[in-house]
Amino acid sequence: MKETAGTTGLIFNEPLLWEKGKTGRTAFSLPRRDVKQLAVAENLKGSGPDFPDLSEVDIVRHYIRLSQWNFSVDSGMYPLGSCTMKYNPKTNERQSALPGFALAHPLLPEPLSQGVLKLMFELEQYLTEITGMHATTLQPAAGAHGELTGMLLFYAYLKSKGTPRSKILIPDTAHGTNPASASLCGYRSIPVKSNERGVLSPRAVNELMDEDTAGIMITNPNTLGLFEENIKAVSASVHAKGGLVYCDGANMNAVMGIVNMGDLGVDVLHLNLHKTFSSPHGGGGPGSGPVCVGKRLEPFLPVPRVIKQNEKYVLSEDFPDSMGKVHAFYGNVGVMIRAYSYILSMGPEGLKKASQLAVLNAAYIKDNLKGTFHLPYDRPCMHECVFSDKLQEPFKVTTLDMVKRLMDYGFHPPTIYFPLVVSVAIMIEPTETESKEDIDLFIESLKAIAREAQENPELLHAAPQKTKRRRLDETSAARKPCLRG
Repeated sequence: MKETAGTTGLIFNEPLLWEKGKTGRTAFSLPRRDVKQLAVAENLKGSGPDFPDLSEVDIVRHYIRLSQWNFSVDSGMYPLGSCTMKYNPKTNERQSALPGFALAHPLLPEPLSQGVLKLMFELEQYLTEITGMHATTLQPAAGAHGELTGMLLFYAYLKSKGTPRSKILIPDTAHGTNPASASLCGYRSIPVKSNERGVLSPRAVNELMDEDTAGIMITNPNTLGLFEENIKAVSASVHAKGGLVYCDGANMNAVMGIVNMGDLGVDVLHLNLHKTFSSPHGGGGPGSGPVCVGKRLEPFLPVPRVIKQNEKYVLSEDFPDSMGKVHAFYGNVGVMIRAYSYILSMGPEGLKKASQLAVLNAAYIKDNLKGTFHLPYDRPCMHECVFSDKLQEPFKVTTLDMVKRLMDYGFHPPTIYFPLVVSVAIMIEPTETESKEDIDLFIESLKAIAREAQENPELLHAAPQKTKRRRLDETSAARKPCLRG
């Protein structure tokens, strides 16, 4: 390849602000005092916060230099499999920063909160329609919180039927947080192995499903990037034994506007607004994990719920079967505003197109890297594809070596060593926001790294070389962690 996205350049070191500051420096000149200055009592000296004295230029350069150490979705491709790190349109930020939203206090009375209540009410309707479910709550604060809410809904529903249960089925291709969410709700996780095609077998589910099993937690598309083609039969098997079907919707970006989850037999579905609906992700801010449910689970949704009453929007707690609250106030409203803006700006056809392009991009990467890396499941993928380092093993080059080297080429590493069903996995999700040119450069970079693995494996063992920090000693960090900073 002729050119890479990664290059070398001057990266400034930056000391701690306390090392940088000098007594007497200031970034702001206060107006002349018009009151008498009082002497500070001796016993109060040194008792205030330890702030360094800094000039304006000290502060500006400090944060600019720190920002140059970071990699973000605004600066390059972020192909994290299973995590949908796509670009966040800046118009959504503009809407969320409107004073009427940004300055709204959660304790404002309803007559002064009609705008934000209407937005929440309509966002619930949009998400319900997009997923094909019956009703939605916006309270959960992130994906795993949505999972826990789903399990609490399972518990509340089964308890109301007089049939509380103690187990939950979890496929080996489910998201890693699913067992923890189930355990927090008191359920014992029962693993279900996927078949040779990388999806669930109805027979395997039927053999494990019994009268003490609350249901199943399915990730669809699953963490291999494959659509669970037997999900209707699996749902029927679970329902036949009185259980419920939960779907982890973290991968909804592959099927948004295309698949009706209700028709597949799903009873509970969580969404990640900070993934599928393009709000800031990870360090960019809090998340939001709305939960959509089928008709029989609607009475158990968390309160308060936004309802429309006499042409006004109100917060109602008049739902006697509700499981209660799962979040302070009403959820992370700033993330909801961004998602609402994204849905309105995209429209139904735009949302559907986004999923189609996400799948197309992943399929393009899979077909172009097939043969360069081992492909455990050579069949049509959805939004992501999973490889392994089996073809690089003879050269003693690992998955970790290759993704560390990818940083030198200017790309954030993809997810590795997950899902566990594939040994030493490399899991790639390009999303719909990357252009063909950027994806071609990503593919060529990985092919160049594969050649390096064969011709100069020591280069990969020492990667990355162009980053501010070279490869860290992860073994020592795990065995002797420095917890004091």
